[in-house]
Amino acid sequence: MTPRTTPAGGSEAESTAAQPVEKTSVAKRATTRAAEAAEAVRKGTAKKVTAKAAGQKKTAAKKAAGKKTEAKKAEVQKPAAKKAAAKKTVAKKAVTKKATAKTTAAKGTAAKSTPAKAAAPKKAAKKIPAQKAAQKKIPAQKAVPKPAPPVEVAVSPALDAVDRDRLLTGTHHAPHSVLGAHPVPGGVAFRAFRPFALSVTVVVGNLRAELHDDGEGFFSGLLPLREVPAGYRLLVAYEGSVQDTEDAYRFLPALGELDLHLIGEGRHEELWRALGAEPMTHQGVTGTRFTVWAPNARGVSLAGTFNFWDGTGYPMRSLGGTGVWELFVPGIGEGELYKFEITRPDGSKTLRADPMARRTEAPPNTSSIVYASQHEWGDAAWLERRGSVPVHEAPFSVYEVHLASWRPGLTYRQLAEQLPAYVKDLGFTHVELMPVAEHPFGGSWGYQVTGFYAPTARLGTPDDFKYLVDALHRAGIGVLMDWVPAHFPRDDWALAEFDGRPLYEHEDPLRSAHPDWGTLEFDFGRREVRNFLVANALYWCEEFHIDGLRVDAVASMLYLDYSREPGQWVPNEHGGRENLDAVAFLQEMNATVYRRVPGVVTIAEESTAWDGVTRPTHVSGPGGFGGLGFGLKWNMGWMHDSLEYMAKEPVHRRYHHNEMTFSMVYAYSENYVLPISHDEVVHGKRSLVSKMPGDWWQQRANHRAYLGFMWAHPGKQLLFMGQEFAQGAEWSEAHGPDWWLLDPAYGAEPDHRGVRDLIRDLNTVYRHTPALWQRDTDPSGFEWVVGDAADDNVFAFLRHDAEGVPLLAVSNMSPVVRDEYRLGVPDDVPAWHEAVNSDAAKYGGGDVTNPDPIKPEPQSWHGRPASIRLTLPPLATVWLRPA
Repeated sequence: MTPRTTPAGGSEAESTAAQPVEKTSVAKRATTRAAEAAEAVRKGTAKKVTAKAAGQKKTAAKKAAGKKTEAKKAEVQKPAAKKAAAKKTVAKKAVTKKATAKTTAAKGTAAKSTPAKAAAPKKAAKKIPAQKAAQKKIPAQKAVPKPAPPVEVAVSPALDAVDRDRLLTGTHHAPHSVLGAHPVPGGVAFRAFRPFALSVTVVVGNLRAELHDDGEGFFSGLLPLREVPAGYRLLVAYEGSVQDTEDAYRFLPALGELDLHLIGEGRHEELWRALGAEPMTHQGVTGTRFTVWAPNARGVSLAGTFNFWDGTGYPMRSLGGTGVWELFVPGIGEGELYKFEITRPDGSKTLRADPMARRTEAPPNTSSIVYASQHEWGDAAWLERRGSVPVHEAPFSVYEVHLASWRPGLTYRQLAEQLPAYVKDLGFTHVELMPVAEHPFGGSWGYQVTGFYAPTARLGTPDDFKYLVDALHRAGIGVLMDWVPAHFPRDDWALAEFDGRPLYEHEDPLRSAHPDWGTLEFDFGRREVRNFLVANALYWCEEFHIDGLRVDAVASMLYLDYSREPGQWVPNEHGGRENLDAVAFLQEMNATVYRRVPGVVTIAEESTAWDGVTRPTHVSGPGGFGGLGFGLKWNMGWMHDSLEYMAKEPVHRRYHHNEMTFSMVYAYSENYVLPISHDEVVHGKRSLVSKMPGDWWQQRANHRAYLGFMWAHPGKQLLFMGQEFAQGAEWSEAHGPDWWLLDPAYGAEPDHRGVRDLIRDLNTVYRHTPALWQRDTDPSGFEWVVGDAADDNVFAFLRHDAEGVPLLAVSNMSPVVRDEYRLGVPDDVPAWHEAVNSDAAKYGGGDVTNPDPIKPEPQSWHGRPASIRLTLPPLATVWLRPA
């Protein structure tokens, strides 16, 4: 996009909040006009000017000239003979000259008592650009302006009292019908509404005509033109500045009929291109189109840095019955701050941020910012190959990150220099970013969103965030993002009762209030709201190249009685507790995302046993519902059960053995991710290593053994930052991970570095061993070797890839070494060797290993024809592959 240029010649990038300002002051401009008038009289082609055109306020001189003004009006309507006109012109000149001198004196810049006629050449020379002077072959300082033809400005038809009142109160639905230029009997009527302006002048080509001041910010005039000019400009004089601009009310709507139709149907899949602030060229003029959906509003105006945050003079028009309001503002470009001033049904006003804003101010400021991306992507190779293998049949290990606290103080671009290298070194295939959409309260970690279409400005601009995503892709790392369509906060400048009535939230208080977080739930049954959210999912995937959306709090969306007591919820039309609107929304979102953005995955954080979370939407289950259509689902049951087991002292684990094996009962009911997320290491739950029993050595050993078990278990893996190096403290968004634990100067640094080294090796072996991921959703890819050795605290199972090549995983969750431990194995593997042993010395363990290849013996065991004898290290997991 071409940057907006201010009248002074500066680009928008130089000052995003600057107003177009005339180089000369109002007083100096008045003096210049007086000089030009004198010169025009000398040449016999005097231009009619008034005291208002010189920038003066209403003075006693103007009142004294009342009779002469009446004479002037008579002259305009019935021209007299040339001699009489000349006399009146000379008289008018004297009044103007006197008034101009009085005005400039009042501003402290009065000219000397030199006659205006003598000063005219000098003043005129300053008004003529050197380029034009060169074309005339006259030095710039001596150039004489070409006198403008006289323009008769008559009184235009009076503005209807009802229209006037509606414009003043911000309740006009069609301001373009009364403002701007309109053909009327006798010419073209021009009308502008600019509160606080001193004067408004219409410029048509090289003709200028000052409009009459009708009071209360209205200016009008009737010009003897045959038709409305194709283009004209307004010179709007304020105290100390003059705006030279196109008239916003001369333009046709900049939003097409197809856009409006799709918005009305709730099917606009690129809604962000239709609503919000869109820099563009419209009818040959550059500016920004502002649109907002506010069907209950009595009126909507635009307020921003470009109109001194007073929306009165920038009313928007309503586009039919869609509830959409629109205004194209010429000369406004990227970087301008804005909000919508909405007149509610009760007549009160509210100033709201744009729900579709693609850029916002950094909190605690709340304004929206006009934005146009300049980023050039360099991840084409990544996008081309990312969908080549279905995600559930590919390696998928995720490092969960809270960007603002991973390395506190870093911007998106600074993170791009560090995060990709760190994640790549540890071998993770993806990062998952906790919500990056704009949110007012940092302590919510991004889960209470106010700017659904804007990355948080805390860390930089939207293009800066794109730069980070691009850098991760170029490093071979996928980017998942937490997405929060379940609820939104009640801030009075955001979505809550946006246009004076419930709009984005459900109108029924029992359905709108979220019981857990003090927020509001979306009205999933309203097609425009559903469109807002579906388009938002597409927006992140298409505009920011996000590879997957982890959808937060799905369970709270699915159930009408979620966290509600009897009497606090109303059953659905079938008498059930399922939220049918939310089901339909999730199905539509998933189907649309997978259709439009191949290679992207959606992941549900769903904590119940809802049937068919990852089943296709067109396939019905036992309950009669089609699948929700997600690609993956967080296995919250596995997470809770396994952590409960690991928190027990080893002597008690035999009584809880089933907590580690139960997950295999339902492992293939959905496509699962095994999550150790931020939720498990905050609010008194302790960090992962701190959950483990025993002394420091045992805690780390348990921690390593658990990670080995997790990486071998069917399903994908997710680990929150800080847990990869056994941070002992809970995570805090205020200071992030305890990186100092990895400082070589710290005495226990090897303990923490060893755990991180294990993560690196687990990921490396995992990525190169298809048995661990290729058949994650296929029951034939898993076999228990021994799942009932509760007294030994031992778990052993086989994983198989598509070719049948196995990996043997054995976990000993007791603190004793088990020598010569016999396990049944397939008889077609000639030998096994250790691929990973979490007790290795390099990880901080006791180094009880099996260094030599292990050959099977022809002794049947565990129902298999062959068996091997292993040394099982204490509190450790061992992986063995065919030698």
